[in-house]
Amino acid sequence: MTTTPRSLAEHVAAVLGRVAPLPVQDVGLPDLAVEPPGRSLGAEVRSVALVPPFDAAAMDGYAVRLSDLPADGSPVTLAVVGDLRPGSPPDPGRVLGGHGAVRIMTGAPVLGGADAVVPVERTSTGRFVAGGPTTEREVTLARQPRAHVRHRGEDVRPGDLLGRAGDAVTPALVAVAASGGLTDLPVRPRPRVAVLSTGSELVAAGDVAGAGRIPDSNSLLLTALARAAGADVVRVGAVPDDADALRAALDGVVGSTPGGSGTVDLVVTTGGVSAGASDVVRAVLDADDARLTDVDVAAVALRPGRPQALARWRGVPWVALPGNPVSAFVSFALFVRPAVAVLAGREPARPVRRPAAEAWPSPPGRTHVVPVRTLPSGAVARATAPGADHRSGGHATSTLLGADALALVPPDVEKVEAGDELDVLPLDLPFGTGT
Repeated sequence: MTTTPRSLAEHVAAVLGRVAPLPVQDVGLPDLAVEPPGRSLGAEVRSVALVPPFDAAAMDGYAVRLSDLPADGSPVTLAVVGDLRPGSPPDPGRVLGGHGAVRIMTGAPVLGGADAVVPVERTSTGRFVAGGPTTEREVTLARQPRAHVRHRGEDVRPGDLLGRAGDAVTPALVAVAASGGLTDLPVRPRPRVAVLSTGSELVAAGDVAGAGRIPDSNSLLLTALARAAGADVVRVGAVPDDADALRAALDGVVGSTPGGSGTVDLVVTTGGVSAGASDVVRAVLDADDARLTDVDVAAVALRPGRPQALARWRGVPWVALPGNPVSAFVSFALFVRPAVAVLAGREPARPVRRPAAEAWPSPPGRTHVVPVRTLPSGAVARATAPGADHRSGGHATSTLLGADALALVPPDVEKVEAGDELDVLPLDLPFGTGT
């Protein structure tokens, strides 16, 4: 099978060309409120109601007419003529007369004729007793700098834009949509991603590895990354270096075998994508199989993460990443996270420009992806492993512990100098949203 040389940008385009936004569905606000994050709007959303729906008290106190309060702030004594609590229905036929005050709690409808609320702590009453009835017959108070009235429709009006297609469904959006008279939102599903790692040397985390065996950390890594990107994940774990076992695992996650876990939107594997005798992914990709289409094996001008492959298994997009842990991490950030964003109907994350805080060498010829940490100044420095003697490389996952971003050093740069502006991809952007 031919291996295609490719730039980083070309491979990103090749991956994104295989995915499309998932269909929009209307989901009730109560369900969205309890779901994990990761949903995005499939269409713009506008309010259908006034917020607040009536003039309401913004403080506990007394509703009054400003015309009854001297403009110079002198105190006056008014008769207490009523008591309004939250939940009291507005009574358009009832109007506050002159020289009277109505005891009112926050959120209660303001009586007609009243145009201000004086907070109770700024009156002769001082404070209200929770649950206590109206006992004061009069109150002494004065004009305040603020009216403390939330006017009808001052926050949201019918037709106001609450969110655009692609916006994340946040707790604030759910709350404002409910206040704005909506019962559901048009959203895209969280993408469902299957994660498999390959290698006969892998054992489950916590099992005794034994000679020549290592824990399967990659499937845990990619599962956590996919969840952080806003996906639901089907984690298969380790699959041995056996082509039939890998084919069976792929069939299982796309729902074609009895007991399969159901169709997924994306399959991500790690390992077995190079040209070694044990590279099982390449063995499956090289074989003639009706379940396999759109095979694309690439040598990306990228360090780490040069060997990459794409295909479809029973029509489901399959992204095959290298097996070295840091290579898998980098590849996920560059290729899989943007694909999850597109499936969810969002714009993929974009790099930002940041200066380098220090100099470091960079191998020319390929885009060098460097885990970095962002300093308080905004500049970035290379992330380091906890141990001073640890070396960095495609296997050194401990280097990632201090990283909050990836610096993308261009292929023609042999040395990054302090102060050089670099493209930097933040790792903590929620759900792959753009910046």
